[in-house]
Amino acid sequence: MGRREWLLKRNCSLTPRQTVAAWAVLMLLSLAIGLVCTWQGAPYVLVFSALEMTAVTVAFVIYSRHATDFDRIVLEHGSLTVEQVRGGRSRQVRLPAPWLRVTPPVRRRDPIRLAAGAVTVEVGLYLLEGERRALAQELRRALGE
Repeated sequence: MGRREWLLKRNCSLTPRQTVAAWAVLMLLSLAIGLVCTWQGAPYVLVFSALEMTAVTVAFVIYSRHATDFDRIVLEHGSLTVEQVRGGRSRQVRLPAPWLRVTPPVRRRDPIRLAAGAVTVEVGLYLLEGERRALAQELRRALGE
């Protein structure tokens, strides 16, 4: 049996440079509004601008941490290796192909479940429903189920 590999990644619409540029524009705009309002005699607007900038920064940090999340599935030499990266943390699980069960999604947002014995791995969270079902069928064919 040859090597088969599937790479499942998030669909991120912004590159890292575009993300930083968007964040900087939002920060400058919010700061400018806060400073103009303070200059006009409304200093509390600057406080709310600072709160808004903090919230936007937290949202951008969370987005950036998970922008590079992925699942890599490799079928090779009678075993299926699943590498998952979530928020910069990596996890790798090796499942023996002869005992592997592929459970396709039942409901709309369900992932694909790969199980061998007591070990279960969920993959395909970044795919659309139809793509998850197609991947489950492709995995089953590749494993000879």
